Amino acid sequence: MKNVIISFISIDRPGLVDAISNVVRQYKGNWQSSSLHHMSGFFTGSIEVVIDGTKSAKLIETLKEIEGLECIIKAADHALHLKQPTVTLELTANDREGIIQELSSVIHKQGGNLLKVVSKTETAAHSGQELFKAKVTVAVDHQQIDELVAAIESLADDLIVEVSR
Repeated sequence: MKNVIISFISIDRPGLVDAISNVVRQYKGNWQSSSLHHMSGFFTGSIEVVIDGTKSAKLIETLKEIEGLECIIKAADHALHLKQPTVTLELTANDREGIIQELSSVIHKQGGNLLKVVSKTETAAHSGQELFKAKVTVAVDHQQIDELVAAIESLADDLIVEVSR
């Protein structure tokens, strides 16, 4: 079996997920996980598919034939599942330029590995201020979580960090 990772972008149009999922099904792939998003008129995402190794090349070839779909596709002989302890952090702060870079730098300096980031900006209900909100998953030794949270909170007075273990 092979794990095939598909990253794609296309101008958004109805039927993109149907077209991709039909190809996966055609080659008897198993859609494991995905993250799909509409952003500024584009549809983008990443998908992990497990497929018989003898069918992976044909799956990749057929996906690249979908009109208007730009893909980066990588196949691995097996999934690299690192059994690392993780923590999920939910962050809220006033939005500002550079916040993701500051966050990723602090996590790196604290010995963490940023595994997943889901972020957005939204308008605060009462003040109208733009808020930055993110949910991040970090691989980090559980004994270092308090130090990591303190380092993140030190980035700004308005930064709130909620921890899920």
